Amino acid sequence: MVHARPEYHGAAGRRAGQAINVPLTIAKRGLLWPWRPLRATRQLCALMHWGTTLAGGLVSAAARDPDRPALIDERGVLTYAELNDRTDRLAAALIPDQNGRRLRVGVLCRNHRGLVESLIACSKRGAEVVLLGTGLGAGQMHAVMRELWADLIVADAEFGSLLPRGRRQITKVTAWPGDPGDPGGQDALGGPGIDELIERTPAPGLEPPSIQGRTVFLSSGTSGRPKGARRPPRPGFVPLAAMLSRTPLRVGETMLIEAPLFHAWGYSSLQIALALRATVVIGRRFDPELTLRTIQDRRCTTLITVPIMLQRILALPPRVRAAYDTSSLRVVAVSGSRLPGDLATDFMAAFSAQLFNVYGSTEAGWVTIATASDLRVHPDTAGRPAIGATLAILDAEGRPVPPGTTGRIFTANGMRFEGYTGGMQPEMRDGMLCMGDIGHLDENGLLYVDGRADEMIVSGGENVFPSEAEDVIARLPQVREVAVTGVPDRQYGERLAAYIVMAPGGRLDADAVRGYVRDQLARYAVPRDVHFLADLPRNTMGKVMPYQLHDMAAPGGAGG
Repeated sequence: MVHARPEYHGAAGRRAGQAINVPLTIAKRGLLWPWRPLRATRQLCALMHWGTTLAGGLVSAAARDPDRPALIDERGVLTYAELNDRTDRLAAALIPDQNGRRLRVGVLCRNHRGLVESLIACSKRGAEVVLLGTGLGAGQMHAVMRELWADLIVADAEFGSLLPRGRRQITKVTAWPGDPGDPGGQDALGGPGIDELIERTPAPGLEPPSIQGRTVFLSSGTSGRPKGARRPPRPGFVPLAAMLSRTPLRVGETMLIEAPLFHAWGYSSLQIALALRATVVIGRRFDPELTLRTIQDRRCTTLITVPIMLQRILALPPRVRAAYDTSSLRVVAVSGSRLPGDLATDFMAAFSAQLFNVYGSTEAGWVTIATASDLRVHPDTAGRPAIGATLAILDAEGRPVPPGTTGRIFTANGMRFEGYTGGMQPEMRDGMLCMGDIGHLDENGLLYVDGRADEMIVSGGENVFPSEAEDVIARLPQVREVAVTGVPDRQYGERLAAYIVMAPGGRLDADAVRGYVRDQLARYAVPRDVHFLADLPRNTMGKVMPYQLHDMAAPGGAGG
């Protein structure tokens, strides 16, 4: 078992370690240093009054740095004072009576100010928020809404056709109107817009709600219907200290958040940004060249993203990448899925920023963080436990395995979720949560995630992890993206199938791919099926959806 601090063991030890490490880490980064004593006092008082909620992060930042730019999107810049005032008004408009029945609010938006303002407004009123992914299909949306029916839905106009229609009353608010030329526009929802509500509502004197509602995230849903995971409303300082303990983030960053804010990774990054009194830069749609232009124009110092976005940036022609000045970028933090192949070292060779790989889940929060130094030597590592985290690799009977041996990953920290909304229970061992992943530790305590437990296949009696072949194929210069999964096999039970997206101008055939893998891995790890696709099916976090791969493979595309 590996601990953030080896001398502490068990829940009491974790609490003792946090009590020492958390304030020290925060103090070293200067978050509360009283350069301006009066404003620092206001900041502390606001934080004590509102707590470590999303609302508390904004109110305390506005008390300390009211004129600092807080949020930049396609519509321009909002200072912390302006964002605080707008969310006060929106909170009063959306939920006039905070002492009445606690409301559940569904939010279905891309990354823009309307989403941020809605989340903070709900936090100021203590409403429970259900974050709906923009990649949900109509069937998934209806299934989620049957379980988690909302009294109010804030959505972009483009998603109007996905919203449930039925006998039960539901209020709809438009967060972003339709773009010019789009069918429907604001009328697609049939409700008022956020700006209209803010403009017509007087500034109220809000007080913190007596009870803070939970935030419900939907799991990635790569295997079907997503599950609702309810996160605690007051995360405390542990998540912030955990991130600061392994990354050089500091007060006043200009943080470009490309990861979706409706996902736990993007949402948590927003919480950290508010705590750091950072300037948050967001955009509704990811475009690799636009990301580089935004870094240049806004002088962004931090990029929050997911691996597929880094792949798309690196896939740009060198002349396009060289056209933008990204020298302001210091930190790139990535999470959401495995770093494929040599992506980490390739990215740091192309850009001057330090890359950090954050491993965690919606249910567990952050578990480990790999630093740039870790990744330069071990580009496939998930890193070491952050402050307050305990990590263990266990066998099928729940016993710890030695370094180098694969097993199931379990963890405990101060960020664990409160349970699934559907009532199903996660697997626990000795107070630790099962991550659902298979992995191993090396002799230096670095974690390696070998794959999802349900992705491992048994082919001819051998345990095979698709990620091994995936990483090998990803290193081929002709390959832009690759996914490897298991498929049924009459003779061996299961076999590997590779699905490849070629880089522009690249040429490969199935035999060449199999030969390249055979030279580096055991024969049972060589994909017998090789399909060439135009794109891989991914969800909004960039994770490949295996159940769609076989349907997308063209007949005869296996290459023999």
